[in-house]
Amino acid sequence: MRSWPRPSVPPVAVGEKRMPRLHDTASGALRDAAPAGDTATLYVCGITPYDATHLGHANTYLAFDTLHRLWLDAGLAVRYTQNTTDVDDPLLERAAATGVDWRELAAEQTELFREDMAALRIVPPTDFVAVTDVVGDVASAVARLVEDGTGYRVEDDVYFDVKAASNGTWSLGDVSGLGHDEMLALSAERGGDPDRPGKRDGVDPLLWRAHRDGEPSWDGPVGPGRPGWHIECSVIAASTLRLPITVKGGGNDLVFPHHELSAGHTAALEGTSLASLYAHAGMVGYRGEKMSKSLGNLVFVSKLRGQGVDPRGIRLALLAHHYREDWEYTDADLERALARVERWSAWAGRGTGDPGSALVDELRAALAADLDTPAAVAAVDARVDSGQPPTATDLAAIDALLGIDLA
Repeated sequence: MRSWPRPSVPPVAVGEKRMPRLHDTASGALRDAAPAGDTATLYVCGITPYDATHLGHANTYLAFDTLHRLWLDAGLAVRYTQNTTDVDDPLLERAAATGVDWRELAAEQTELFREDMAALRIVPPTDFVAVTDVVGDVASAVARLVEDGTGYRVEDDVYFDVKAASNGTWSLGDVSGLGHDEMLALSAERGGDPDRPGKRDGVDPLLWRAHRDGEPSWDGPVGPGRPGWHIECSVIAASTLRLPITVKGGGNDLVFPHHELSAGHTAALEGTSLASLYAHAGMVGYRGEKMSKSLGNLVFVSKLRGQGVDPRGIRLALLAHHYREDWEYTDADLERALARVERWSAWAGRGTGDPGSALVDELRAALAADLDTPAAVAAVDARVDSGQPPTATDLAAIDALLGIDLA
């Protein structure tokens, strides 16, 4: 599937390159986010294309854009995959409620997402994959799991047996660290069906939803139907990236069940871990609640852009908060960010000064320390406030590492 245009990312030849250290959700520790060779791999779970793109989405993709840029600055090649879940219950429900064909809704919202990502200067994935383009591969994977005993039927639906799949490569809880009762509660909140009769364990996730009247359906070796949620990402990751992935990323609401169970599917199908490191962005709130479709308290990137807001201000409003932080957006965040854009732009317009600036080293050090963008933004503020004019290296580093073009 078509991605979006790649922004220019200038090389910064001077100074010491740094490899990032990230907080790993699975271990709870800071760990090197470094590949074994010279190519880093990244998988970030994409949107279900309706109500795109709100600031919560943008916060997640900007976090991993920062990682992507730091890897590029370190001289690594980056192979990056992002999916879009363009067939799923929430999308179908929204399409039905609005009287729009689900395919049209998905296409419209995916295009809006592309436009927002391009405006925010997010470096695009190498592979941008729609679930509807890989249904056949998912169906084949589900059939393999049924054959080896980790998939089983409840009526015509197919589920994943989490206990049977525990094989030394993965055991339930390895990614999330949650107990079974916590998993059952979250499963009920996040699209699961823990109380369905016939399941071997309430946590067992759906692999294949058999055809229901009025729903999209594809033929497959386990019967007509459509994919479950977690198996999609497992199949896409294995088909586009070498496993284990250097970093598997997404919002922290995906730790369980999505990333936990995707890891289980990958272990059962491929006999290897899904990822070496799991990194998760915090949730952005608005008006006292987490920004979410169900609550309707969304601030959209496209609407801000439509009001004439400089996308650099949107980007800086998000970069002012640490990616793992849960925080509440207010209009003051954007006002401060837009004022910062004006101040930085005026500084950049003063011409270039002494090439001996240490700003690039400060930016690299901040971002290598678990993507500390607030510290990086503060370093630029201090440079601007110092009264010294920028160097060409300063401006290139701000563009390459923070994605803010001041030229």
